[in-house]
Amino acid sequence: MVVGLCTKYLGVQHGLNVVVPSVALFDPHSAQLLASRELRKDGLLGGVYGYLDEHDRVVIAEGHDIVRIGYHNANGRWVLTEETRTPLPDLGTDAPMAGVAPDGEDRVWFATKDSVVGVIDHDGRVSTARLGGGAESIANGLTGRPDGASVLTSHALYEVALTDDGEVTTSWRRDYDRSSGRKPGQLSWGSGTTPTVFGENGQWVAIVDNRDDSPQLRVFDVATGADVCSMPAFETSGPGTENSIIADGATLWIPSTYGFDYPPLAVDGPSVPADAPYTGGLTKIEVTAQGCTRVWENNTRIATLPMLTKKDHTIWALSTGKADGSAEHEVSLIGVDAETGAETHRLPIGLQPFDAPLQLTGMITPAGEFWQATATRLLRVGADAGTGTAPSSYSPPNRLSSSGATFQ
Repeated sequence: MVVGLCTKYLGVQHGLNVVVPSVALFDPHSAQLLASRELRKDGLLGGVYGYLDEHDRVVIAEGHDIVRIGYHNANGRWVLTEETRTPLPDLGTDAPMAGVAPDGEDRVWFATKDSVVGVIDHDGRVSTARLGGGAESIANGLTGRPDGASVLTSHALYEVALTDDGEVTTSWRRDYDRSSGRKPGQLSWGSGTTPTVFGENGQWVAIVDNRDDSPQLRVFDVATGADVCSMPAFETSGPGTENSIIADGATLWIPSTYGFDYPPLAVDGPSVPADAPYTGGLTKIEVTAQGCTRVWENNTRIATLPMLTKKDHTIWALSTGKADGSAEHEVSLIGVDAETGAETHRLPIGLQPFDAPLQLTGMITPAGEFWQATATRLLRVGADAGTGTAPSSYSPPNRLSSSGATFQ
């Protein structure tokens, strides 16, 4: 089954409201919508980062409650049901949630947009701490680690953990260059990256800062916060990113979103400069204890959160326009060789604005099918998409599902 967090343009379950988040269940073969459950709107667009637990339930924040939503078939009809709800104690803030993530002990970490970070332990006890003295905000998700979480605010990267006494503590804090304002192609002022924990046994954590002239890749030792390496994130691509860094072993791939045109309601404040051309770009960097080395950089226009399939070592994403920069309204699924940076696949799937990619997050299934939301629908792409059967082994996506689910 395929589960997603969608945005409904009109919600009615909790009173008439616009731009309301909802959990949605989709048919794994046709991509048709099977069930939908609205969440109470919280914040401008209402959405928040969540995850699936070991029972395939969506773990997500609704207001200042943590809810788990499961799915089941009742008399031939699929339904989404709230299975648990954990009301949080007074957090000292009315700010909406920014993210929810598990750590390696299956504890639930959460963060509000004004930088209150907390954790729910196995006994349901909640511990919290405020980062940055109330002067910092969180616009991206948090990343769970074996014994804590990595949290990136508008000013600094934090490593937080739970002490033996049940208190949230900051293991270390590292400031970063947040620049003179929000860049075009980013949603907020500060780094646009959710922390990426990588390397052998997750010993490193990487972000891209927001330096004005040349954003820097910053890699730190998870245990100590010591610098591992730092270098310009891009050389020829647009100087900024809102997307997380892909990691495999000690290798990183960083997409550029500089100049990407987000919907006005999605961004927080004016950008500096007010506008910029969207050039795109993707770069590969190898990390060692001795430093960082750029392997290649290309001009790929990444328009969704890119994903790596390790079996064929290909990076997949939606892209706007053709490789030569023409046909701006064309939207295509592309594959990029992770070793060389060369484009290996290109499948036109739609046209803007109907299929505007909006830097949304997609999914690749174990069967090798590519699922991706656009501005108005959900697409399933696979070697046999549209036939009603899943491939028995991985093969590159080459057909578009005959019917995608149109969002409500």
